[in-house]
Amino acid sequence: ARDISYRKADDVPADAAHLVASGKVVGWFQGGSEYGPRALGNRSILGDARNPEMANIINKKVKHREPWRPFAASVLAERQREWFELEHPSPFMLLAAPVVKEKRKLVPSIVHVDGSCRIQSVTREQNAAYYELLAAFEKETGVPLVLNTSFNDAGEPIVETPKDALRCFLATGMDALVMGDFVIQKK
Repeated sequence: ARDISYRKADDVPADAAHLVASGKVVGWFQGGSEYGPRALGNRSILGDARNPEMANIINKKVKHREPWRPFAASVLAERQREWFELEHPSPFMLLAAPVVKEKRKLVPSIVHVDGSCRIQSVTREQNAAYYELLAAFEKETGVPLVLNTSFNDAGEPIVETPKDALRCFLATGMDALVMGDFVIQKK
């Protein structure tokens, strides 16, 4: 068994945002699981899209999938048009759109080879905790979005229970797991 540490977070979204901003690959497990083809901020693995290596890091540490497969972004809904050429909300991460040209170099890990990205626009009403994480990340970094991929290992279903999340966290190269109001890290 691995050595892990855990602590109760005073401000869960801000703690998680700080971990992501500091380059950590973070499992984010909150509330009930989503229904549908995408992880929408309750069962997600998060990374800092500003890091040009983050997509490769997540592929190597966790997802073990083809390197050409793009990662999606979760963005504060009110900032979406500043970063993506998409007029409509995209709450279910089903739409892809070009990343605004001047912004592409700022978030290279979510920009696909054709300059596009699959987008999840997040509102406080849809998911308050996840929205607060994105807002805290923007406050810390100036960027209102994070790389978001489903919380699962290659060939596995998306985690459902806390036990699933802990097993996936321990079996992969994820750095931290934020589950409920606990932050779990590998020593």
